[in-house]
Amino acid sequence: MTDEIEQKPAENQTEKEYGAAQITVLEGLEAVRKRPGMYIGDTGIRGLHHLVWEIVDNSIDEALAGHCNAIKVVLHPDGSVTVIDNGRGIPTDIHPKLGIPAVEVALTKLHAGGKFDKDSYKVSGGLHGVGLSVVNALSIDLVVGVKRQGKIYYQKYSQGKPITPLEVKGDTKERGTLIRFLPDPEIFKEREFHYDVLAQRLRELAFLNKGIEITLVDERAVEKKDDVLVGRKEDVFKYEGGIKEFVEFVDKNKVPLHEVISFEKTREDVVVDVALRYNSGYQENVFSFVNNINTIEGGTHLSGFKTSLTRVLNNFIKNQNGKEDMKLSGEDVKEGLTAVISVKVQEPLFEGQTKTKLGNSEVFGVVSSIVHEELTTYLEQRPQVVKMIVGKALDAARAREAARKARDLTRRKGALEGAGLPGKLADCSNRDPKLCEVYIVEGDSAGGSAKQGRNREFQAILPLRGKVLNVEKARLHKIMENKEIISMIMAIGTSVGEEFNMAKLRYDKVIIMTDADVDGSHIMTLLLTFFYRYMKPLIEQGHVYVAMPPLYRVQKGKQVHYVYSDTEKEKIVQDFGGMDGLTIQRYKGLGEMNARQLWETTMDPTVRALKQVNVEDAVAADQMFTILMGDEVEPRRAFIEKYAKEVVNLDV
Repeated sequence: MTDEIEQKPAENQTEKEYGAAQITVLEGLEAVRKRPGMYIGDTGIRGLHHLVWEIVDNSIDEALAGHCNAIKVVLHPDGSVTVIDNGRGIPTDIHPKLGIPAVEVALTKLHAGGKFDKDSYKVSGGLHGVGLSVVNALSIDLVVGVKRQGKIYYQKYSQGKPITPLEVKGDTKERGTLIRFLPDPEIFKEREFHYDVLAQRLRELAFLNKGIEITLVDERAVEKKDDVLVGRKEDVFKYEGGIKEFVEFVDKNKVPLHEVISFEKTREDVVVDVALRYNSGYQENVFSFVNNINTIEGGTHLSGFKTSLTRVLNNFIKNQNGKEDMKLSGEDVKEGLTAVISVKVQEPLFEGQTKTKLGNSEVFGVVSSIVHEELTTYLEQRPQVVKMIVGKALDAARAREAARKARDLTRRKGALEGAGLPGKLADCSNRDPKLCEVYIVEGDSAGGSAKQGRNREFQAILPLRGKVLNVEKARLHKIMENKEIISMIMAIGTSVGEEFNMAKLRYDKVIIMTDADVDGSHIMTLLLTFFYRYMKPLIEQGHVYVAMPPLYRVQKGKQVHYVYSDTEKEKIVQDFGGMDGLTIQRYKGLGEMNARQLWETTMDPTVRALKQVNVEDAVAADQMFTILMGDEVEPRRAFIEKYAKEVVNLDV
């Protein structure tokens, strides 16, 4: 193998029989190239990265079985990716039923793998043998290398078919598997892997599997300068503290109220690993995993955790006061909570094709009982921690009641104003939300131009006056008293927080349109903070956009060009032969454009540029909003000092 990985013997490597006879075959590969979306979700960026996850998951499963403690992922300049581990190596002996090497079975037969044999893998996060064969089917080139039983084996494939036989290339004392694959351009139009997306998931896996070392290397931008290689990126993720360190990582830049509470217990063949801590903020960050899979929709394990946490805190209130003055809800106890719940289940039942929600009913009881016992024991010995957590939850309960009253008042006012819509909203005439969009515009002046210049059939305009409330520093009842935020909530229609309902969305596109200056950027950040914290599904499902107004208007005679960056301006000036006879107008704000100009540059769907807001790394997004909008000054100062030099133009 050309990509080497340090051989570190994994612990508990009690080798049971793992050979060709343990590879179970269910069906062939025929449908994968025809309908790739059925197997990897889609053929866009998400599906492209899913190829890497399928191979890495196999290596992680080896680690879970106690046979691997090092994984390396390498991005190559030709667009290919290598994943290498120091596990047992895919079996290479001849399959008893098919008469071909077992590694070829795993690479060419759908639903073929060792995951169906409970002696080979107790728990598994891979797609039950689907992964490797699917990656092979969707790759124009794939090389498999196996170090096993003293030999090095190699085989090449293309589009799921072997193009060389499995060959012995030498002897070795090492072991492991190497997969290098190049995504097929017939399947994937965009084939550039995002380093940050890979790093986020690999870091997550390292947290969830303490002690395993996962290395990510990017060789795509490497060049030699003065005999030194520059541009090579490398990250090594290894966390001996496991998910306890995960909580500390997520909570970076927040003010903690106590030490991280963590415990790991096994009951009824379910391994439950929990870490949690409260901070002084108002946001919830709870992550749940099953067999290393991020269950973003939760499930029975998450429900068991939240139910038990609420019950434990209510018990402490009752015991302290002799009675229950105010009963906490699940909503109250999550304020300022950061937690990671990771369970290992032998036969997980997932709801949906993408495994985002756990359905095993027995897991609810297991998690609930373990959390109740461990948390009660921990808190009974720490009355000061109880006082802080319960006090914060009771404050949240009072704020929740105040927010309910504010919402009721808003609804009553809305009904009086007619259809529950804010008076300053200039709505569109079309009533099909899928065809409609709303521009949230900074200032009355720009709002006026936008109202005049828009297409009234499908474009609505909501002008905002001044800067909206920084929701990072406020509880919901304060937010519900802010007129500008109330206007947005009423216009968009979905409500917020626990009451959020995507079915009531009134516009398919929610477009933020602010000035291209510091104040405009600040207002945009305030709005994005609000959407991320209280209408997160809007961002997750791709409904939030940022308008891109031009920075300059360049005119020579009757020729007019709108340009959106200084680089573009320089090119236009050069194309016109220099500055002679040119008129260049720098737009300081949207209000400087008349209605026609605003339509031509920023609102006409045939020519405008919109940036869709998405979140590839929820942890990184949370940390960034905390840095930019939170209470702590030092992290914000450090961020500004680090990136100030990268700001080319600053309007003050």
